[in-house]
Amino acid sequence: MTKLLMRALAGETLPTPPIWMMRQAGRYLPEYRATRAQAGDFLSLCYNPDLAAEVTLQPIRRFGFDAAILFADILLVPQALGADLWFVTGEGPRLSTITDTAGVAALRPADDIHETLAPIYETVRILSRELPPETALIGFAGAPWTVATYMVAGRGTPDQEPAHAMMQADRAAFSALIDRITEATILYLSAQIDAGAEVVKLFDSWAGSLKGQDFDDFALAPSARIIAALKARHPGVPIIAFPRQAGERYAGFARASGADCVALDNSVDAAWAAAHVQVDGCVQGNMDPRHMVTGGPELVAEAQRITRAFRGGPHIFNLGHGITPDADPDNVARMIDAVRSA
Repeated sequence: MTKLLMRALAGETLPTPPIWMMRQAGRYLPEYRATRAQAGDFLSLCYNPDLAAEVTLQPIRRFGFDAAILFADILLVPQALGADLWFVTGEGPRLSTITDTAGVAALRPADDIHETLAPIYETVRILSRELPPETALIGFAGAPWTVATYMVAGRGTPDQEPAHAMMQADRAAFSALIDRITEATILYLSAQIDAGAEVVKLFDSWAGSLKGQDFDDFALAPSARIIAALKARHPGVPIIAFPRQAGERYAGFARASGADCVALDNSVDAAWAAAHVQVDGCVQGNMDPRHMVTGGPELVAEAQRITRAFRGGPHIFNLGHGITPDADPDNVARMIDAVRSA
């Protein structure tokens, strides 16, 4: 196994960590903006396999990252389950809302998602042919809690309050929604693996708003169920979990969920994470994305500090969240140089 990312995910401590970035195919790159304009709009880009593969390959050509991540969106699964989905320019996604048992019952069965999502699998097939031999291919999905927050609210919200309100008002209906998303996510990620994804990642962007039993029931349990099902079907395929802003709940998450790697946001200190999270295996992270905007000596120092903090175990260098549209591509190159010279 020569791909650096796969070696780190297998638990190997490497002299230089593999590097990729969340949202590495994105608006900070002029070539991405040109391809997106060609596609017409964001969803058209997601569902056009040739163009989606092209934007996935752009950051690999430019920066030589150790991994490519499939270009898609976490809200394609709700759309495949029957939710209406559209994007408002400058504001982000909008969905038809689900607020009760009847809304959950009206969703399509999980088995029916593949017709809608077939173009995504085709993108994966193209990438598995066209990526350089040393570059790993990551597939992904949103974790059920995060996807549910959008399905209940119909949009992104600062505190996920609509989903919390539904959970409190009718836990059974909310649990049924989580179950449907969980079933669909297992099938979706399994199909990505069949198409050529070598690793898959679960993005639980809003995990941090769950506390106590709610975290166990709606962040940890669905992730563990998805991971167990994928491990049964695809025993050799590693899985990265990202329960963003989980704080101290990052500790033990790999063991409890079965994930091969835990991705960390930049609100936790690398030294703490090395002591409490990396003890269980590979970690990914966790540089503040703002350094990709501000650059300078601080960027270099921070990249090297994080690299050294995680030097004692398996580590994948990444940002603590997605790179922002105002980032400078030159700063990405500086970050890569800093990590590889640390």
